[in-house]
Amino acid sequence: MNLQKLKNASLHELRVRASQRVAAFSERRGWSSLVKLPGTVPNADFSTERFFAGFRDVKESASELKSRWPETAERIIEQADRICEGKFDLLGLKNLSFGDPIDWHFEPITGKRIPQLHWSKLDYLDAGVAGDKKIVWELNRHQYFMKLGQAYCLTGDARYARTFAAHLDAWMDANPPKLGINWASSLEVAFRSISWLWGLYFFRDVLPAETKKRALKFLYLNARHLESYLSTYFSPNTHLTGEALGLFYLGTLLPEFEEAKRWQEVGSTILIDQIPVHVQRDGVYFEQSSYYHRYTTDFYLHFLILSRNSVVEKPLISLLDHLMYITRPDGTTPFFGDDDGGRLAMLDARASNDFRAALATGAALFSRGDYKFVAGDAAEELLWLLGVDGLRKFDSLAAHEPEKQSQAFPDGGYFVMRDGWTPRSNYLLFDCGPHGSLNCGHAHADALSFELAANGRTVLVDPGTYTYTGSKELRDWFRSSQAHNTVTLDGESSSIPDGPFTWKTIAECRLLDWVTTDRFDYVCGEHAGLVRSIMFLKGKYWIVRDTNKSTKEHTADIYFHFDSHTNPSLENDMIREPVSGLTIRVAGKGRWIEENQWVSHCYGQKEPAKAFRFSAVVQPRESIYTFLLL
Repeated sequence: MNLQKLKNASLHELRVRASQRVAAFSERRGWSSLVKLPGTVPNADFSTERFFAGFRDVKESASELKSRWPETAERIIEQADRICEGKFDLLGLKNLSFGDPIDWHFEPITGKRIPQLHWSKLDYLDAGVAGDKKIVWELNRHQYFMKLGQAYCLTGDARYARTFAAHLDAWMDANPPKLGINWASSLEVAFRSISWLWGLYFFRDVLPAETKKRALKFLYLNARHLESYLSTYFSPNTHLTGEALGLFYLGTLLPEFEEAKRWQEVGSTILIDQIPVHVQRDGVYFEQSSYYHRYTTDFYLHFLILSRNSVVEKPLISLLDHLMYITRPDGTTPFFGDDDGGRLAMLDARASNDFRAALATGAALFSRGDYKFVAGDAAEELLWLLGVDGLRKFDSLAAHEPEKQSQAFPDGGYFVMRDGWTPRSNYLLFDCGPHGSLNCGHAHADALSFELAANGRTVLVDPGTYTYTGSKELRDWFRSSQAHNTVTLDGESSSIPDGPFTWKTIAECRLLDWVTTDRFDYVCGEHAGLVRSIMFLKGKYWIVRDTNKSTKEHTADIYFHFDSHTNPSLENDMIREPVSGLTIRVAGKGRWIEENQWVSHCYGQKEPAKAFRFSAVVQPRESIYTFLLL
């Protein structure tokens, strides 16, 4: 904590930070009782009445999954078989191997083995120490236990139960309390606890008694660790709410522990108290990231189902409304801001940028036919969370289009233009909101950028994230203005990064106008020296006007990043994309430059993609017009 932050800190923050430092110091010295497992723990019955409805009758759920989604069932079994062989699909990476036996501290892309120091002494943001720590953490979240559990329910094959038990035992052997990277993030401790609890429910009748008893000791220690090291001031974003959800899970599902009620109450209080902070009035998650918006939606879906606390219903509906309106015609969701590739629970087989499983669950929970319409089919996640009854409720709903086509989210600063809800509709998402919140760690320099789908095809995209700490060069590029469909003046990004999660400068956008009618939409916003307006004549074309509002001459570069699945070409000073039928023309003196760039559809994965920029010298108050023709 630097001196400036120290000066601005409240007395409560100083107390919390000091308490956490003292606790970590006590652990390093061996003075804390929490550096070793408890001698005894109560037995836990893992009552299905406390858990999700899919476990009321696991055989019925498995039968429904097999009959309704036979291809998904086969894929789950195939993935579980590879897990038994030590092969893992994590984030955007396939068939990763961490050695035989598994090395829980190994990062396979760089070959780094992370030292097993006390967690507080590990600089996990240093790629020289940890490589890309996200990959290591993703393995150690143990969310693949859910795949093993589903495969076991589908087949009854004892191999999956043996693998679950063997991995639990191996992990506990290799990760003594408080040592190594797997204790360094409280959020990772929370996610791993949730995964273990899911695994213990899947294998509750076949897990060896000694393994179960030892796992309960670790879960007790996890809860105490979460209590001690909540991210109240370190990362009070999805880290804090994810940790709170972990505590709530532990307190709810392990009531046999003396401290369980306290864990449950602490977790519940944090989740409820953070709603007005994390969920803006228009339903947009406060960090300006669609992927972390998804995390938040899933957190509150699980919390509502387990707690039945109606206080969270209204904000959860607003989170789901936003997800519904930003869904593209092809069912995918734009990645604005950071995408970390992870999930709360691995219970469905959809692509990383397909968020519709949450809408399907929301449809059944809140009887929302519009959510069902956008979600399309139900997802297997709905089956496990709400059971066969929840699936039947989804099926009985009458689907209908959302009330509106175009929609503004003025607090978050996102504006959706669309001319219908069919698979052939046209769609544009414009970004004219805050750069981020807190230290803006998950923000991108995407001021006044847009994404576009033409005739149902996703064409112009935000290229995603790819990495956090694996490569400074790629981290900086993927979140720069040059990697977004916006404008730079004299080659300068609208916001300048300063490390993987901080910024030297940030853009401040201001909305100037928003109009939506049955015939057209219009939006206009500005930041620094630039004004951008977009007019959409529905079913016909968009006109984008970029104006140099400064008193100086500048070189303006207008960027167009095409999805990796498109095939654009430059012909006669126009860009044509034949599959979607989109044509881009720019009026004004300048030149087109074609670039080979990247698109990342999931963290850790990238694909080559075409990008074009139109470069021109603009005088004060001069405008450049771009025509996007359907």
